[in-house]
Amino acid sequence: MQQQLGFTNFFNQLDGVGLFLLLVLATMSTATWYLIVIKSLRQLRIRKHKRAFLNCFWEAANFDDVSHYLHDTGIHDPFSHLTHHGLRAVDQYHNRSGNRLVESGSADEFLTRALRRAIEQDTARLEYGLTILASVASSAPFIGLFGTVWGIYHALVTIGMTGQSGLDQVAGPVGEALIMTALGLAVAIPAVLAYNAFARANRLLLTELDGFAHDLFAFMATGILSDHRLPTKAALKSRGA
Repeated sequence: MQQQLGFTNFFNQLDGVGLFLLLVLATMSTATWYLIVIKSLRQLRIRKHKRAFLNCFWEAANFDDVSHYLHDTGIHDPFSHLTHHGLRAVDQYHNRSGNRLVESGSADEFLTRALRRAIEQDTARLEYGLTILASVASSAPFIGLFGTVWGIYHALVTIGMTGQSGLDQVAGPVGEALIMTALGLAVAIPAVLAYNAFARANRLLLTELDGFAHDLFAFMATGILSDHRLPTKAALKSRGA
């Protein structure tokens, strides 16, 4: 009698362990694609708001214009968030009472702490979900492999009980068991690619943010804020040289 092979028969032959492993892979796949969609949309939104804010920042005549822009449009990207923290730090330093530990230190130290806190917060937000993607990428193939081993074991037990050990009797069940390995790889590959893509995008964004933080610190810490003027990027570079 010819065996009925394929995905339908494979799912029908799954026991409790196999169904549990299949559910785990399905959950991993759902979480992976959810993070891919959410983080992709967030990256596009950050790039859009970053361009708009940096255009406003470098074209602004003074920090009051930048502050008004942030008040009107809100904070939607790491660059505007960093600037917001810097402006708040300057205001807090000018209005400090000197009775609190958080207000201790020089103006440079006060501003440095504020900018560092902002960068750390943005880094944590950008890295959201990367641990899940890395975990799925590293564990999904082994979960699929375990499902394959479990399926092969049951297939061989069934073949042994029937007493039919021909190649045609063994190849079908073993081939069906290998489906679990394929499913594990199908879950892991998108997670690996997404993790690498998002990690690279975050690294480039944080590098650009770090450079902007140095410019922002130079503007505020050297007293430029006191006369309410913003120098051009070329002027800043020539001064640094």
